[in-house]
Amino acid sequence: MAVIHVPRPPASAWNPNRKASSLLRTQVEHMHLAEKRLPQRYRTDIYVNAIRTEGEAAEYIGQVTAAILRAHQDAAKKRARAAARPGQLLQIAAEAEDTKGSKARKAAARGKSSIARGKGSAARAKGKARKNK
Repeated sequence: MAVIHVPRPPASAWNPNRKASSLLRTQVEHMHLAEKRLPQRYRTDIYVNAIRTEGEAAEYIGQVTAAILRAHQDAAKKRARAAARPGQLLQIAAEAEDTKGSKARKAAARGKSSIARGKGSAARAKGKARKNK
């Protein structure tokens, strides 16, 4: 594979006090959308509409990138902890297989729903009131 030499940009290419270009503003908007999808504890408190210079944009992009990285690392640690305890997951699944008494629960649920449809004591009371008239 051929190596392609890319020259270093001149020192004047970076000016933190220069007004942010439209490309940089678009990147800030994309980073803001990505930040909004993070949990609250990872978000920055930077108001993106106040970003005007390249330096401010670079600071914001750096903080959001670091926050995204921290969120992914924390999620990977959480997944690793869950994978380290497989016995607990099997125990929960084994407990879920117990269906004893499920018919009684279904019957109780049907009884409650019939009351809600007007077949309970309130409906009987209406019927008695009609007979007494």
